[in-house]
Amino acid sequence: MTDTAPTADMPEPGPLPEGRLSGRQAFADLVRQAFETAAREGWPRIVLCDADFADWPLGDRDVVASLNAWSTRGRSLQLLAREYGVLRQLHPRFVQWRVTWSHLVEAQACPAATVEELPSLLWSPVWTLQRLDTVRCTMVASRSAERRVALQEQLQQWWLKGTPAFPASTLGL
Repeated sequence: MTDTAPTADMPEPGPLPEGRLSGRQAFADLVRQAFETAAREGWPRIVLCDADFADWPLGDRDVVASLNAWSTRGRSLQLLAREYGVLRQLHPRFVQWRVTWSHLVEAQACPAATVEELPSLLWSPVWTLQRLDTVRCTMVASRSAERRVALQEQLQQWWLKGTPAFPASTLGL
């Protein structure tokens, strides 16, 4: 059993940042921090959208541990991508987590979308992280309700264009 109370050696994590940020390491760190926060605060829903999730730290032990802590009845994770081949190759821990928690996960693919069209973002009911430029890794983090609603509407439009994908298991002979 681990003690999760803050100690002098392990301070309480700070709030998720807001504003313009840049850098691949900053992006990866913010994704990790978002999943830690989701587990701690009990976010009911998380939506991840990216062309292929190649730059996301989804397979990191810390991310999967945070997802395990977050996973409980009533939670949902939605994934939206052009395709999931890269995610399967680069993030096997996440793929296994997805199998274990398949009842919490929905995934859609939009193969007709271009890399530039499909947004790269993490959405939650309290905080969003959107990469504006995936090459330079510039992003905006926000708690703004207006931004959350606008991004949610954008995600919903893409979700409706997608088709079910990234199954937890494949059936066949």
